[in-house]
Parts: sequence; C-alpha cells; structure tokens
Amino acid sequence: MPHSYSAIWIHIIWSTKNREPILIPSLKHEVYSVINDIANNHEIYIDCINGIEDHLHLLVRLRTDQSVADVVKTIKGSSWEHFKDDVEKYITWQDGFAAFSVSPGNLKQVRSYIYNQEKHHRDKSFGDELKEIKQSAKS
Repeated sequence: MPHSYSAIWIHIIWSTKNREPILIPSLKHEVYSVINDIANNHEIYIDCINGIEDHLHLLVRLRTDQSVADVVKTIKGSSWEHFKDDVEKYITWQDGFAAFSVSPGNLKQVRSYIYNQEKHHRDKSFGDELKEIKQSAKS
C-alpha cells in the first residue's frame, strides 16, 4: 500500500500546574492560538480546543506516524517554551494527561462537549469531570 490512512481520533485533556486558574479569558485565546500554530508547524491536526481556567481539552486526529504521548509532549513543551520568559503570561502544565479514543460516529458529540466547557463547569469540578469521562470510557 503506497499511502497510509488513519482515522484515529483522540480527546486529550491536561491541566495547568497544580490546577492553578491561570487560563483567564484574556490569555486562553492566545494560548489556543499558540497551540494551533505549534500543531500546524508539527503537522498535528487539532479539530477543536477549549477549556476553562485550570485545564484544556483538544480533539486531535493522529497520523499513522504519530503517538498520543509525542503529540502531547510537543504541544505542552513548545507552548511552555513560548510563554516561559513572559512574567505576565507565564503558563506551566501539570505532568501527565488523559487521552480517550473517539469513534468517528461520536465526533460531533465530543466537539460539542469541548466547545461547551464553561457550561459543564458551572457546577462540576475538573476532578469530577475527569471521573465521569473515565467512567464512560469503561462502558
């Protein structure tokens, strides 16, 4: 087969260091823009990105030669590098991440979930959210 194809969709979640609420509205859109630039420069396809002050969600489509760990390492490391010297915009990420496979039939539902993070977190903590996602992944 001369060409390879993949439809490997991953919902990736990670938090700020110590879950500090640093992704305030004025900064988070810049962080998302930087992350999208990093992704474009490394041929990482981000379908959507959103989050709240202490964590973010991405929906990523992996190429056949990409691993989840490498994608996360590239995005987290490069975004930290971008902001590390700016005291006003300094961000740092918690070690680790969560990643969940998404079937093509559930993409619309996951996109909606990611785009509506502010709504989900009106009455639910990040910890509770992650527990629910983990529980539903076991089903």
